Amino acid sequence: MKIYDLLRMSLNNLRRRKGRTALTVIGVVVGTCAIVVMISLGLAISAQNEEMLASWGDLTKIQIYNYGGDPSGKEVPKLDDEMITSLRSTEHVVAATPYYQPQNIGGNITAGKNDQYSQYLWNIYGLYPDALEPMGFQLASGKFFTSDMNLGKDKIPVLVGQNMGYQFEDTRRSQNSAKRRRYQGQTDSLGNPVPPFVDVEKDKMTLKLSYTDQNGKEESKEYQLVVAGVLVSDYNAGYFTDGGVVMRLSDVQMLEKAYEKLSGQKSNGSSGSVYVSGSSGSYSYTPGSNGYEEVYVKVDKVDNVAEVENQIKDIGYQTWSMTQIREEMQASVARSQMILGGLAAISLLVAALNIANTMTMAIYERTREIGVMKVLGCELGHIRAMFLVESGAIGFLGGAIGVLFSLLISFILNHLTLILALFGSSADLSGLLGSIGGGMGGMGTGSISIVPFWLVLLALAFATLVGLLSGIMPAGRAVKISALEAIRHE
Repeated sequence: MKIYDLLRMSLNNLRRRKGRTALTVIGVVVGTCAIVVMISLGLAISAQNEEMLASWGDLTKIQIYNYGGDPSGKEVPKLDDEMITSLRSTEHVVAATPYYQPQNIGGNITAGKNDQYSQYLWNIYGLYPDALEPMGFQLASGKFFTSDMNLGKDKIPVLVGQNMGYQFEDTRRSQNSAKRRRYQGQTDSLGNPVPPFVDVEKDKMTLKLSYTDQNGKEESKEYQLVVAGVLVSDYNAGYFTDGGVVMRLSDVQMLEKAYEKLSGQKSNGSSGSVYVSGSSGSYSYTPGSNGYEEVYVKVDKVDNVAEVENQIKDIGYQTWSMTQIREEMQASVARSQMILGGLAAISLLVAALNIANTMTMAIYERTREIGVMKVLGCELGHIRAMFLVESGAIGFLGGAIGVLFSLLISFILNHLTLILALFGSSADLSGLLGSIGGGMGGMGTGSISIVPFWLVLLALAFATLVGLLSGIMPAGRAVKISALEAIRHE
């Protein structure tokens, strides 16, 4: 029997029993539709959670906290340049850099005629130049500086925050004067934005280190800041991208040494010891005594963050990343999907039993037909295949219709607000999505339901497989029927 003849005969048999076939197909439709919709809601919630976490910070960044000791007494390696080089060579790591902020230098940044405008050195950070782009910093203008950039004696290339100009104060105004400072978003009487005192891209800026001893004698050293680029303000990347100054780490360390020379006091990054309370008790440490206190590591993919983070923890450092929250959210969504998917799968199980029942009834009704086929020499494999094709066709047809209904339901859910607005009504599905996502879903701005192409193919394949498996026992029963008894059957 040719495949074409087999398919034609099987489909004709299904058409002869339209009512029974339709009822059986409806069961598969309901089961398939329920499963696809439940999975699509979970995928949408997962996507919204990813979007929400991405708005909180970079999902591929790991923050290393190094506070110079461990309350349990475990020896922690020094987090210095050599260790960071080792971290950068770790598989899946694309960049690593300290976020180094000098704590023990005095001075200010000035601009304008006779240094009229000034700000304190409170928001200077040192980073590795080659880590800036991989870390995700973006420029509003200009370019990133490089480690080999040489501008001349006492000139330092810097990146400034997008609103760094608003950090300057007019020193000729009194401290209580409303005109001493200008703020981002401030407008004049006509509603026009008030620009900062200093245009960081055009005006000359000078960094002045200064130290006054007990006798009132002041020592100072000046450096010209050359703006290489302006950073896009992004608090997730670092609040210094808004109002701070980023330098090469080597330049920050150079400034520290210059200030040490002015003051005659060696800087260790802090003015003294710090006491920390932990679950194992309290202990003290001197910041800077065990290397950099804060280092960020950039990983190539979100899926590899946990692996890299565990390797860093094994060394002895404390870490934090968005992966911890992400895993909790994913686990919550997975649990909810498992429960709802299990309930939906029950309907598909009932559909499978209906298919098996339909095929069993078909065998009893066509016993004489089966006997005639055997007498005429039809192979048992062809008879078995005929019934399997019929059951598989029921599964495939039900799966296809179920997928179509799922796509329709997904479209309605994603455009429900607009649809209801056309009828003068409204609805809020955030509570429903929040319950599915364990109280954490439905917080994004994306689709309520997502049905990717792979889910369509998976649903069709699964429904067809259910149909085939449901027809195995009835098909086996058909080939065991005696040919003579089948011919005599009424």
